[in-house]
Amino acid sequence: MRKTKGFTLIELLVVIAIISVLMAILLPALNRMKEQGKRAVCQNNVKQLALAWNMYADENDHNITNANTNEDPYTEDGIPWVIWEEDGSTEEEKIQGLHDGALYPYCPVDKLYKCPTGERGEIITYAIVDYMNGHDEISGSTLAPLKKRTQIRNASRQIVFLDEGRLSPSSWTIFYYQERWWDQITARHGNGTNFSFADSHTEYWKWNDPRTVDIAKMDYNYWQGTGRNGTESYTPGNMDLYKV
Repeated sequence: MRKTKGFTLIELLVVIAIISVLMAILLPALNRMKEQGKRAVCQNNVKQLALAWNMYADENDHNITNANTNEDPYTEDGIPWVIWEEDGSTEEEKIQGLHDGALYPYCPVDKLYKCPTGERGEIITYAIVDYMNGHDEISGSTLAPLKKRTQIRNASRQIVFLDEGRLSPSSWTIFYYQERWWDQITARHGNGTNFSFADSHTEYWKWNDPRTVDIAKMDYNYWQGTGRNGTESYTPGNMDLYKV
């Protein structure tokens, strides 16, 4: 009777070792491809928001939407682009705040307001910068926030939206007179952040200073209470900070 020859234990171990090596080589590449796909989705999100932002201005005599998300909807700056709900609010309340915002009629798709790598439970991860009808006073700047789109001098270089990581109760703030971060930035899709501009184009900026990445990855509550008020927020010579 003929015996069927099988694999020896050594041969099986060799095959397993080869598969393990191939997996170690391929997994990082697959993860990078997956993250690049999320980056593309995030870029599309901020582009759609910028288009909605411009459509709002088209229909409102070039007035730009209110960037302060916690303001009374009946202020002179108009209804906020989305309405911030306090921490502890239910998911349904957060969704309602999104639907009640000024931009929702122009961009009525919930998933476009959140980066695909955003935390579970977050409904909105994007923000509008102070200068675009945000805080009335920008720390360290002699310029008041813009109220009309016609006031924008260089639409291709003026940031409107960025991925802040979670919705905050205001517009996104950065110092103009100190080498210092105030509101937190994100480090996603390969340690960078997506932006959209007043002309509706988008850009992905990869951070080159490790201090930027460190700040982006700090615990949010720690940053809000300690990090941004201490020496960790100061990053002299940080070209990422200068660029923003």
